[in-house]
Amino acid sequence: MRTVLGAGHWGTALALYLARRGEPVVLWGRSLPAQGIPYFDNTPVPKNLLLRIDLAEAVAEAAELVVAVPSHGVRGLLRQVQDLVSPPFPPLILASKGFEKESGARLDEVIQEQWCGPWAILSGPSFASDLAAGRPLALTLASLDKDLLADRAEAWRSPQMRIYPSQDVVGVCLAGAIKNVLAIAAGISDGLGNGDSARAALIVRGLAELQRLGTALGGCSQTFMGLAGAGDLILTSNSDQSRNRRFGLGIGAGRKPGQVLAELGEEVEGWRSSYALYHLARDLGIEMPIAREVYEVLYEGKSPKAATLALMQRGLAGES
Repeated sequence: MRTVLGAGHWGTALALYLARRGEPVVLWGRSLPAQGIPYFDNTPVPKNLLLRIDLAEAVAEAAELVVAVPSHGVRGLLRQVQDLVSPPFPPLILASKGFEKESGARLDEVIQEQWCGPWAILSGPSFASDLAAGRPLALTLASLDKDLLADRAEAWRSPQMRIYPSQDVVGVCLAGAIKNVLAIAAGISDGLGNGDSARAALIVRGLAELQRLGTALGGCSQTFMGLAGAGDLILTSNSDQSRNRRFGLGIGAGRKPGQVLAELGEEVEGWRSSYALYHLARDLGIEMPIAREVYEVLYEGKSPKAATLALMQRGLAGES
């Protein structure tokens, strides 16, 4: 039995995907509707998908745990689960993206500190609606454990989902977190009416910032040009299905960050991640001008127009 922890859009879509493969699946959330699937009202509940609000009951017989809660909830959840399961601990698949806001820790660092069992990270360009609707997508599965990676990659693949194995857990985690910040930048630009050309420039230069920080921390350039990096960045920067992009659109249109967050009523990972990313880059002395301007808009009250002007008036430099 597989247990998906987190009944948001993404966790619910993952649970549906796994259940449709015919295996028993538990979907856990702190609150769940009395009937139907969360966020997908017209989707019938597969008979092999069990909904649970009791965490101990949800993890009791899990042969695999899939974590799909917001980044700020990962550490606390793992602490709880660690106390509820007994060795040998089941493999854990992290499907969350982001940084811890205050500590600045990557989520792979959080797992290493809080989980005693084997683990891997699932990331890449994907919207919950596409997965739940049965549309094809390709994702990266990363782990330092070669045997676990081969086993879980085979277990997760299907005609709907193509899996690309990777051992670059640092790069995959960083890419998934940083792309959300850059998607906010793209949304702000579009909210200002800057157009498609400006968005393309932001995506490409944002990718350069991702590579700059990522390689400095030990990630691989290939990862940042692949699904977990460029693929996810392109998707979230261009599609209005992205909450991070919609958050940026609202700010670019003149509303305050707190107002837009309230309007969306959902988690916006890039808002938290921008705080951690700015301080991480600053402390390491890594130049990330787009990430810095997003932070200053979100946390220091800088106007989006002033942030755009600051980026455009930077000193001349080559594309490195």
